[in-house]
Amino acid sequence: GSGGNGCEENKTIWVGDLQYWMDENYLHNCFGPSGEVVTIKVIRNRQTGQSEGYGFVEFFSHASADKALQNFTGHVMPNTDRAFKLNWASYSMGEKRSEVVSDHSIFVGDLAADVTDEMLMELFASKYRSVKGAKVIIDANTGRSRGYGFVRFGDDTDKAHAMTEMNGVYCSTRPIRVGPATPRRTSGDSGSSTPGHSDGDSNNRTVYVGGLDPNVSEDELRKSFAKYGDVASVKIPLGKQCGFVQYVNRN
Repeated sequence: GSGGNGCEENKTIWVGDLQYWMDENYLHNCFGPSGEVVTIKVIRNRQTGQSEGYGFVEFFSHASADKALQNFTGHVMPNTDRAFKLNWASYSMGEKRSEVVSDHSIFVGDLAADVTDEMLMELFASKYRSVKGAKVIIDANTGRSRGYGFVRFGDDTDKAHAMTEMNGVYCSTRPIRVGPATPRRTSGDSGSSTPGHSDGDSNNRTVYVGGLDPNVSEDELRKSFAKYGDVASVKIPLGKQCGFVQYVNRN
């Protein structure tokens, strides 16, 4: 693209030279304290689930991303003897986000707060030989689990069995719920802009809430909407008097 313009809007930095054990939590501990981080993503190999050694940190603004770039470049990464290797990301994270969900993935919800990638992986791998990886989705702002994740299979038959056999199986302290993994569509105009037509979008599980009192917390919003179904995530953008509630199921 055209070098100059793209850069001014770029809010995402690329982080390289990551060691295999550095995950989203690790990067969150490095960059999160600024309070400016929106999302963090470590890129993993689709087949093995191992880190590819790089990731992306998206900030609220170009200025905060630029500040992080200046402050961290050349500094030693915590618990290592290597320096941070940072650069501007060459594409937005949105375009790559569907990588998490491949054709052989299933959605796993109702996860207890302490469930890790490893626990989820172990639960499924003990029953299905073709399990390739498991990912618990972490909230970039809190560093805590969002209560759902994905398990990736190498084999469609195993995936189909897991969809029926694993529903209600306990992982840690709670029974899990499994369902089909729907990749996020990032194209802006998936449906017509008239509200009447949006009902046709079977993947849309997010509700917009406007006119919020500035004092309402994400927790309070979650509680108000939980009575209508399982809430996957709640987001109130900083300084905005609106919020988004995403449900696990559309209905």
